[in-house]
Formats: sequence, C-alpha cells, structure tokens
Amino acid sequence: MTPIPVALSTASVYPQNAATGFEIARALGYDGVEVMVWADPVSQDVDALRRCSRNHGVPITAIHSPCLLITQRIWSPDPEIRLRRAVEAAQDLGAPTVVVHPPFRWQRRYAENFPELVANLEARSGIAIAVENMFPVKPLARGRSMSAFKPSTDPTDAGHKHYTLDLSHTAAAQDDAIDMAKRMGAGLKHVHLADGSGAPRDEHLVPGRGTQPCDRLCEMLAANGFAGQVVLEINTRAAKSPAERVRDLAEALLFARLHLDS
Repeated sequence: MTPIPVALSTASVYPQNAATGFEIARALGYDGVEVMVWADPVSQDVDALRRCSRNHGVPITAIHSPCLLITQRIWSPDPEIRLRRAVEAAQDLGAPTVVVHPPFRWQRRYAENFPELVANLEARSGIAIAVENMFPVKPLARGRSMSAFKPSTDPTDAGHKHYTLDLSHTAAAQDDAIDMAKRMGAGLKHVHLADGSGAPRDEHLVPGRGTQPCDRLCEMLAANGFAGQVVLEINTRAAKSPAERVRDLAEALLFARLHLDS
C-alpha cells in the first residue's frame, strides 16, 4: 500500500506566515503544504509560493480558496472569481486539490450556481475541488442554531464529486465524523485532521486532545486504501513560543503517521 501523504496547512503556523509553514514542514518531515489563502501576502502570491516550495523542497499539495468571513475581499469581493483564482493557482503550482467551503446563504447567485460551477471548473482544469463540511455559526434562541451555509453545513446534501472532511467542524456541529466519511464515500478526497471538544466553536485542537475519532478515522482511511491526502490544520495561536508551536505540529504529525500506518 502507498503511504497516505500528510501535509501541513499554513493556517497551522498563524500568526507566523506561509513561508514559515514551508520551513516547519520541511524540518518536521511533512509530505507537503496546503496553502490557506488569506491576509498574509505570501499566501496570495503564486510566484512567492513557488519560491517557498522550491527553496524548501516541499510540494504544494492543495490550495484553500479564500472563503472565510475574514477573507471575503482577498483577490476579489466576488466568490466565484476567488474560486477561479484558487483553481488557477493550483494549476500553476502543480497542486492537485482546491479546498472550498459551501456558499454562505447571502451569496445567493453564487449559491444557486455553485454545484454547476464546481463541476465545470473540475472538468476544465483537472483539479479536484473538494467541498468542505462546516458547522452552524448563527445562534438562535433556546440553544438552537441555524446554518449560515446553503444548502447546509453538510456538502453531501448538495452532492459533489469531491469532498473535504474537517474533524474540528464535525466536533463543532456535533456530527458523527465516521458516518460523514462514509456518506462522502469515494468522493472523500481530502481530510483536515484536527480535534474538538464538542463546544459550538471551531477549535482545531491537536489530534488526540479532543473528543473526535481522529484515530479511528485514520485507521479506516488506511484500511480502505484512501487515495487522497491528510492535512494537519490545527490552531497554534496560543503557543507561548515558536518552539512550542513546532512541538505541537510535531505531535500532530506523529499522531497522523502512527494511525495511518495501522
């Protein structure tokens, strides 16, 4: 069996920049880097990213399109243009995958055309556009919540060719990660490996520090011959020093490799 590649998301080194992500990925032995496109100028610059990849000898395995609330004007205020730019960046950089969130409900035209847009871009580019599961973000009265995403936080409700499964998001949504992986089936292309406590917020803990079945999912992927990639997307903003951040990222990589080799 071919080992499942394990990459590092540049979001995992925030508030340090994407260039630091490449440096740490090389030092720790990650198989690649997923670039989170956001306010960091390096993450938006294809030429700068190419230099980072070449200088550190670490391939770019995925581009995360700028679709967070805080990145709504990166590259363009138009979400369709942002997604197209992400696909173009992936082509230029040799990355096989683009990660994208489902549309927000208020992005009405984009949401209406999203399934067809994703399918057409995949067909024309050869890039897998892996739509990610999300979690409710708008609280309502009496402990209820409403999805800010259309049609829902679960991308299998719309149906796409490829998916990203994020275990911090399943924790926040109180979804069953194993069941969701099974629903995604052969379309599961990309995994954001992180953990969560089950609190209604996006925590991105180091795997093994929360309640999610990170170990069981990794073992299931290995047993089923998963042909995609696993990406450590964890939150290290609370690290007291760069050395502590590196230790967390080393622990996360060790966890992934241990359970993917089971």
